[in-house]
Amino acid sequence: MSGDISRYAIYFAPEPASALARFGAEWLGYDAAAEDYPPQRVVEALSPECLRRITVEPRRYGFHATLKPPFALAEGTDATALGEAVGALAHRFPPFAAPALRLACLSGFWALMLSKRCPMLDGLAAACVADLDRFRAAPSAPEIDRRRSAGLSPAQEALLERWGYPYVMEEFRFHMTLTARLDPVKGAAVGQQLAALVAPYCQTALAIDAISLFRQDRRDAPFRLVRRYRLAV
Repeated sequence: MSGDISRYAIYFAPEPASALARFGAEWLGYDAAAEDYPPQRVVEALSPECLRRITVEPRRYGFHATLKPPFALAEGTDATALGEAVGALAHRFPPFAAPALRLACLSGFWALMLSKRCPMLDGLAAACVADLDRFRAAPSAPEIDRRRSAGLSPAQEALLERWGYPYVMEEFRFHMTLTARLDPVKGAAVGQQLAALVAPYCQTALAIDAISLFRQDRRDAPFRLVRRYRLAV
C-alpha cells in the first residue's frame, strides 16, 4: 500500500487571481486555491439557502474541469512522484486557446462547457488519463457498481474497465460544474440567473495555460489545490 489515504485528481482550474476563478469561488462558496469559504454572491430570485443547497456537491470539488478523475494512489507510488510526473506531462504541451465557454445543462446540472470541441484539449485530457495511470489504484467494487448504476453504454463500460471511469477518452466532455442535478422547473429558474452571470466569461477564447494537481485528504473533505503546473514545451 502507498500509505496515503488521500485521493488526487488532475483538473483544469483557472488562474486563481483571474475573474473566472473569482466567479467560480463566489458562486460555489469555496476557493480551493486559498482553502477558504468566501461568502456566496447574492443572486436575484435565489435565496441564500437555495443557492447553498444546489451547490453543495460541486463545492466539495472546487471550481474546475476534470482531466483525470479522482483516484487513490497505487501501491508503490507516492505524492512526490505524482507531482513530478504531472510537471513533466505539463511541459510536453504548449499553452493554447480553447473555444469560448458556454452555459449548458447536462443531465439536469448546469455547467460551463466549450462552445465547440477542442482537439488540443481532448489530447491533453487523454494524456492525463493514460500517462498518469500508473499512479491510480484500482477502484473498489462498490465504486464500480455505483458507476454502473447510472446506466452505461458499451463504450463507457469498456472505459470504466480500462481506466476506472466511464467518461474519459472519446467520452470526455470538458465541463465546469456549477450546480447539482435539479428538477426541470428549478433548473430553468437557476439557468436563467446563471446565464446573465456567466455571460462576461463566454465572450473570448479560454486560455489553457496550466494543469492542476488537487488533493482530497479524506472522502468527506473538500478537494484543495496542491499546485498548478504551467504548460510549456
